[in-house]
Order: sequence, then C-alpha cells, then structure tokens
Amino acid sequence: MSVSDEVKSRVDIVELVSRYAPLQRAGRTYKACCPFHDERTPSFVVFPDTGTWHCFGACATGGDAFSFLMKKENIDFKEALQVLAQETGVDLAESGPDQTDRRRQQLFDVNSAAALYFQDILRNHPAAAPARAYMERRGIDRPTEDNFQLGFALNSWDGLSNYLSSRNFATELQVEAGLLKVNEERHSTYDAFRNRIIIPIRDRQGRVIGFGGRVMDDSQPKYLNTSETPLFHKSSVVYGLDLAYKAIRKEEQVVIVEGYMDVIAAHQFGYANVVACMGTALTPEQLQQLQRYTDSFILALDADAAGQQATMRGLNQARQSLTRVTKPTITPGGRIRLEEKLGANLRIAA
Repeated sequence: MSVSDEVKSRVDIVELVSRYAPLQRAGRTYKACCPFHDERTPSFVVFPDTGTWHCFGACATGGDAFSFLMKKENIDFKEALQVLAQETGVDLAESGPDQTDRRRQQLFDVNSAAALYFQDILRNHPAAAPARAYMERRGIDRPTEDNFQLGFALNSWDGLSNYLSSRNFATELQVEAGLLKVNEERHSTYDAFRNRIIIPIRDRQGRVIGFGGRVMDDSQPKYLNTSETPLFHKSSVVYGLDLAYKAIRKEEQVVIVEGYMDVIAAHQFGYANVVACMGTALTPEQLQQLQRYTDSFILALDADAAGQQATMRGLNQARQSLTRVTKPTITPGGRIRLEEKLGANLRIAA
C-alpha cells in the first residue's frame, strides 16, 4: 500500500467535508448544498463506504479526500497529503522520501527545536525578564505569545548551538538553517540571534521556516531575519498566513500590514485576516499566495515616508502581477468594447 493510500484509508471523509458543509444523513450517504457553488437544493453527496464525494449539480465533478481538500483550500496534492498525513498520524518520513525531502525535513526539525528553546527562555529564564517586561509594555498577552510561538534569544554566542548540539542536531545543519553564523577567520560558529525577541516565521502549514529577531531598544537595526535558506525565501513569505488564511477566505478580504508586531497585535484584538509582507513591498510570489484565498486586498502599511513608498511599490507590483480580466462593455453607440481590468479589488487603508 502506498503512503497516499494509507492516508486515504485513515481519513474520515464525512468528518473532513463536515468542516466545510453541514451534512445530513441520507441512507448510507450524506448530502449537503455544494461547498463549491451556490445552490438551494442539496446536490453534493458524500459516500463514506468508498471515501469519495460527488457534486451532481453545477460542478458535475467528484473525487476523494485529497481532491476535496485541494479544491477547497486551493493547495496542491503534496500539501494535501502533508495535511491529512499529519491529521491521521501517518509518518511521511517513513515513506521513503528522496534525499532532498529528507534534508528539508531535518531543517524543519531543527527550526522547530530552536523555536521551542526560544519559547522556554522567554517564559522561564531569569535573563529574559526585560523581554517579558517588553511584552507587557506592548500589551501582548500570554495566549498571543503561545499562538505565535514568541521567544527570546539570550545575549550569548553559543546558547542555542549548545542546546541544539545536545539534541543531536549537527553544526552543519544549524548553519544551513540560518541559526548559526560562520566566522571564517576563526574557523568557528556563533548564534545568529542574540538578545532579541524571537518571532518564528511559519509556512502556510504552520511549520517553522525561519525567524525574525527584534531588539528591545534602538541601539541596533530593529529587525534581523534568517538569511536565505532552502526553506526561507523572504520574497515569497507571507507572515501570519498560517493563522489568517481561514479568516481571509471567510471575510473575503485580506489586510496587508508591514511588520510582525502589527500582525500579532491585530490578531490579539480579533482581526484574524491580517498578514504582513515582511517589511518590503509586495512581491509577485506573495500576491500569488494571497490570491488563493481572496481577490480583495487592503494595504495598511506604515504612514511614514518609507511606508508610503512601500505602499506605492505594492500597488505598482499588484497592477503588474495580479490576474487581468477582460470584460465586454457596450458603448453608447451600441458597439461592444473589450476592457481589461484587474481581477482584484485593491484599497489603501486611511
């Protein structure tokens, strides 16, 4: 049995579909109004015996648990497999991944261990008292800290590396993940983050791919990010998307802010459809990710000169990157004219 077959055999398709549509039993099947198109009479049927579904209405299509999740969440098969494998307890690491996949998993593992280390330091270490006071001044409560996995890096050259090495993570792996820097002259390594609030950066699936470090005063550059790694590419990261994508789809709108702390504060106050563009202008990769969930964008970048410039760059990038829709219009003379418009709604927050 293949790993995908193993996952599929464990998925309760009724439970999966019921997250998106209220199912009603109809004999040995379940029915609902189709979650993929508007209708009043239920035409969507789930077949638990075969683990499949079918829309007998406008969609006229069907499939299994993978295809349902792919269609509903706008993700590819690999992402759907990872999500359902995690939910059903199937270990993909034992399914024979190639060498590249194994290395990526090792990078995810070392990042996860680092995030837990930073979290523990913030909560319990005496030297993190100023960081805890900083969080209190910023009004960030404990549930929000936990939700975003916030942590603290000690003012140490080897605190993290010693911890990770004790957990059998090789130095080479720590360097590749961007957690250690190399001193070429001394042929040594040192922790990349020191004396900073640590903000784990996660992908859409909630896996830690990198970190942002923020100082608590103005003595250094405010933010330090993980350098480019096999997992972390700053231009393609949308911070907070793992926590926001469901709300974005529900609200049919995304609010794009500039920095980590803006996202964290917004979510704490109940604005769950807020994400950040990593302190830069929007990129085509970021826009492409967000268009999976909505075509309504609100830019709410900082009001200073740099923020205004970033807003204009974001607007220009959006105009170039977003899908364009050609619509026919009738002129006063009765002729048909084709007009090209952006397939999205763009607004700037006042």
